[in-house]
Parts: sequence; C-alpha cells; structure tokens
Amino acid sequence: MKLRKVTAASAAVLALTVGATACGGGKKDDNGSSGGDGKKIAIGIKYDQPGLGQKTPQGYSGFDVDVATYVAKKLGYSADQIEWKESKSADRETMLQRGDVDFIAATYSITPERQQKVDFAGPYLLAHQDVLLRADDKKIKAPGDLNGKNLCSVAGSTSAQNLKARLAPKANLQTYPTYSACLSGLQSGAIEALTTDDSILAGYAAQAQFKGKFKLGAFKMTNENYGIGVKKGSDLKAKINKALEEMVSDGSWEAAVKKNFGPADYKNEPAPKIGEIKS
Repeated sequence: MKLRKVTAASAAVLALTVGATACGGGKKDDNGSSGGDGKKIAIGIKYDQPGLGQKTPQGYSGFDVDVATYVAKKLGYSADQIEWKESKSADRETMLQRGDVDFIAATYSITPERQQKVDFAGPYLLAHQDVLLRADDKKIKAPGDLNGKNLCSVAGSTSAQNLKARLAPKANLQTYPTYSACLSGLQSGAIEALTTDDSILAGYAAQAQFKGKFKLGAFKMTNENYGIGVKKGSDLKAKINKALEEMVSDGSWEAAVKKNFGPADYKNEPAPKIGEIKS
C-alpha cells in the first residue's frame, strides 16, 4: 500500500512537471531574447507615419514594417507570428525596459541619451531634417529662404524649433496637431514649408492623394541615424545586426526604399554600415 502511494505521488509530480514545461515553452529569457519556436514575437512600430509605419484597414505598411518583417524572418518568425504594437516616441524606452516588445523599429534615432537606457542594432537608415515644399515653389532654395515664411511642424516637435533657432530665426513658426494638418495647410497655401525628418516627409508626400503636389528641399540639415531598439544587454542586437547586413546584401533593403519612398522622389543615402553613427 505504501509503495502504491509513493508511485501515485510521483506520477502526479511528473504530470505537473510535463504540463508546466508544455505551457512555458515559448517564454522569453531574462535578457529579452526569444527563439523562433512557433510563438509570437512582439515588435514596436509607429502607426501613423505613411511610408514608414502605418496601420490601415488592410494591415501594416511602411519601410520600418518591411525592415522589421525581414528581421523577424531571419530570427525564425513568419509574418503571421508577428504581434505589432504601437510605439509612440515617448513610450519607446519604457516598452523595451518593461519587456512589452522584443524590438522596436519606429523612426528611432540613435542618440547618446537613449543609448544609456536601451541598446541599438543598426543603423539601418540615415535620414536628415528637411523641409517639404509645394512642387511649384521656386523661392525657397536654402534654409535661410525660410526667414519670413510660415513654417509648420507638429506640436511638441523639436524639428521646427531647431530650424528656427539655428538656420531661419525669422521664420514664422506654426504648430499643428498632426502632420496631415500641416500638409493641408501647405496645399492650401496657409503655410509655405513643413519640417521634420526627410524620410517622414517623403512618406507623406508619396501618398496617392498628394502625388506630384510636394517636393523635398533636400537641405540635409541634421543626421538622424535610425536604429532598431532592444532591451539593454539583449543578445538580439547581434542577431538583428546580422539580419540587417543580409537585407542590404541581397537587395531587399534597396527594394524596400524604392517601394515606400519612390513616389516622392526621395534621394536616400546608401545603406549605412552597422555601428557607424554619423553626427
């Protein structure tokens, strides 16, 4: 009788152990990495930036989405195993530190301040602060020509403030709640230039309803090194860097640039070298 009790208890323990192992097979390890074992991978992107990261009724699209999808595939995840999560600018470091996402590809410029909180793979795109103008504008040919002009950016953006402080101090700065509102003002003539990263401007200008209506100034006023953010110390950094190198070498990177920015005649920089940050 005693032997049967011990055997039954052992069997119960074994069953519990097997059950726990089956339930915990897809759990991420402590440093934020995860394997392609049929489980989901969580990726942060922007939801409101056409050409880069946009959520639509048809799904998700943009250059950042294409880069993230390629990287995820190299990590062992198919497109239907990706769980997309909105990563607003102010939330990105917290999302990574908290483990809400495995990595973030969301026009995420690599800066010394951010590198203290998270790690970055890349960069995978070198963007620049620029201005968007009406296609028929022949007066604004340099940043200084913006003096006395109505300049627009979104509320809370540093781009317009940076331009006004350093390059066009006499520009009339107006802040709108969204880039779409700025574009409407630009189209109507209420404003004469919109400023932010050239990649973001190209994404908006490439939308079908704006085709042929706008052009980029190509002023290249700052360098913005877009990286893929990961949790501090994560072994995903090295794996993502390898994936990005393969994306460039097999032509997928160039194809994604043309697909997402081509309609805006975006003069992109060549693919940056991994670890090369241009100040």
